[in-house]
Amino acid sequence: MSDDDGMDPREVFLSIEAVSDAKVLIISIAARQAGMHPQTLRQYDRMGLVQPGRTSGGGRRYSERDVALLREVQRLSQEEGVNLAGIKRIIELEGLVGDLRQRVAELEAELIRTRTRLAQIEAAGFPRRDLVPTNQQQTALVVWRPSKNV
Repeated sequence: MSDDDGMDPREVFLSIEAVSDAKVLIISIAARQAGMHPQTLRQYDRMGLVQPGRTSGGGRRYSERDVALLREVQRLSQEEGVNLAGIKRIIELEGLVGDLRQRVAELEAELIRTRTRLAQIEAAGFPRRDLVPTNQQQTALVVWRPSKNV
């Protein structure tokens, strides 16, 4: 996932989002898949870098998404030299960016629906041109006559 393999580091977080979020992997399997020691996963959990699910007995359960995130944490730490506090901030900001992208997509979809509805209304003859001011210049004369009872 370095620059040498052709993948843009910003794309890593997008690919992490596409991975399963089912919390089914026990810590030893997740650690093996991430190339880490289980104690490292426990430390990252305590720091809030990854949030595994919990069984009723308190055991940690990880998803494929968690494993992908752990690999990215390791890459940022070892290849980019980012400390764990910096990695935590990067993860938070990437989450915020993802949320904002989703909100923008929702707003764009709403805008398309609104424009489509407006076009339908206009095609049906509304707004009526005789009720809505147009760009044509119009003049009107108003005559006011005071009453004699004042």
